[in-house]
Amino acid sequence: MDRRHFNTVTSAMLASVIMLAHARAAALTLGDLTDGEASDGLKTALEKGALAAVSLLGRQDGFLGNDKVRIPLPGFLKDASKLLKTFGQGKRVDELLTAMNRAAEAAVPMAKDLLVGAVKSMSVTDAKKILQGGDTSVTDFFAGKTRAPLSVQFLPVVTKATEKVDLASKYNRVASKAAGIGLVGKDEAKIENYVTGKTLDGLFFMIGEEEKKIRRDPVGTGSAILKKVFGVFK
Repeated sequence: MDRRHFNTVTSAMLASVIMLAHARAAALTLGDLTDGEASDGLKTALEKGALAAVSLLGRQDGFLGNDKVRIPLPGFLKDASKLLKTFGQGKRVDELLTAMNRAAEAAVPMAKDLLVGAVKSMSVTDAKKILQGGDTSVTDFFAGKTRAPLSVQFLPVVTKATEKVDLASKYNRVASKAAGIGLVGKDEAKIENYVTGKTLDGLFFMIGEEEKKIRRDPVGTGSAILKKVFGVFK
């Protein structure tokens, strides 16, 4: 056989093999994953995302220094803060704002055990359903499993931190009366409940951000199982 013809045929065969390999890789679907792989991949994502979020938030300035999760003054107090500052009460307003965010930073590390426990409770069926969901399906699962019990755990920590600030008790007195006539929502009637809710919002938001990173770049996580599981959806 002519050498040039041989080389042409060989190149064509190699190209066909490469194209077939790409086609087979592209055809990989969730159904090609074993139950164990789907479950292990999701549990790994859950744990990595949760622990990363706790680490980022559960330290000084984890909330106060982060524009995405910093807890603002509630409702009408935020509106009134400019007036309070005009009357020389700016320091007290800033003190409350700082106390609210420091309370959140102190509470978040307590979430670690419950979040890891939620991972262990996940069934294989749960795992496949979540993997087929949207970018924050893992986060939604976490919130459903842990938001209520975490609220119970966080509330005493938040209360202890905020009750030291005089403006917090004054806010509670006014907000309680305002809530009674429908001017303030139930979630804002007490400063400690408001902060607890915002702390949880911030925690689940950051877990969602970590989950999105894993979905966008599973290879970058350094985990083979995450690469295989989340690579299905690339």
